[in-house]
Amino acid sequence: MNQSAAISEGLEALAPIRRETSQDRVYNQLRNALIRGAFDAGALFIVSDVAKRMSVSSMPVREALARLVSERALEAMENRRVRVPLLSRDNARGINHARTLIEGELAVQALPHLTASDLARLDETIEEYETAQDAGAVACANQAFHFCIYQRAANAVLLPFVESLWMQAGPYIRAAARLHQPRMLSSGAEHHRGIVHAIRAGEADALKAELTADISRVFDILENAGNAFWDDTGENANG
Repeated sequence: MNQSAAISEGLEALAPIRRETSQDRVYNQLRNALIRGAFDAGALFIVSDVAKRMSVSSMPVREALARLVSERALEAMENRRVRVPLLSRDNARGINHARTLIEGELAVQALPHLTASDLARLDETIEEYETAQDAGAVACANQAFHFCIYQRAANAVLLPFVESLWMQAGPYIRAAARLHQPRMLSSGAEHHRGIVHAIRAGEADALKAELTADISRVFDILENAGNAFWDDTGENANG
């Protein structure tokens, strides 16, 4: 094979470099903020305000918001307004159920592929979680911990569902943290350590049990807040 043919053959294995658009950048920032619970339930997104804050035109903001609406992270209102969905007990239960099922499956799939380096990183994120000085840092450490595990499953089908569910769960996590921030931190670290222990022991059932408890603690806090926290239409009575 001559040198030119060898180069051509090698080029066939390369993929085109995708140029990130303004819409992609806006979408990714909003998506990450939603995952980390940066917005209250019912918060309105004013296109012009978002565009000004991010130094872009209105069009990529509209496109990014429309994409997030299609993923159920946001909801469309009248007059083209978009907001974070209000807290709903039925939705809370549905999100909790879906997360425990899908994330539990991903964790079990990841179990044989997690390395010593991964375990060291998980230990680091637990320390970052415990020493975080604000809610944003706590959310970042929590996200890093969970996705360090899920990405090892290498499941391109399930992982996007998890990301969508995390966006939907964001305002619930924010609300629960406001009710019981110290309890959220202590219980989260405890379950994270339990997850790492189960991984080191290679115990799939224990891993799923600890993960389920970790996910459900947020929704348990909201359930235990009493009926006054919800109203009969599924909207948050406080918001």
